[in-house]
Amino acid sequence: MNMIGYVFIFLNVITFFVYGLDKLKAVQHWWRIPEVVLLGLAAVGGSVGAYLGMLVFRHKTRKPLFRFGVPVILLAQVLAMLAWIKELGFFYV
Repeated sequence: MNMIGYVFIFLNVITFFVYGLDKLKAVQHWWRIPEVVLLGLAAVGGSVGAYLGMLVFRHKTRKPLFRFGVPVILLAQVLAMLAWIKELGFFYV
């Protein structure tokens, strides 16, 4: 695996735990992590971690912006990655 792969794994692990931290803060009535930060982490490559964090921690699942936005971001990133892999010549479609 190359450096880009490690960066995306790290980013998704961090995003997953940030969603868990925000859930903890919500339960404890502490100051929260802004939604723009949570969505921003998903948008810069942490969409898998964001989606898993939503499922595991049952967090932000009722908000339409997250309920539909995070899966759309995830789909867009998967399609972009497949296009990039195809461009590199790893498979033919």
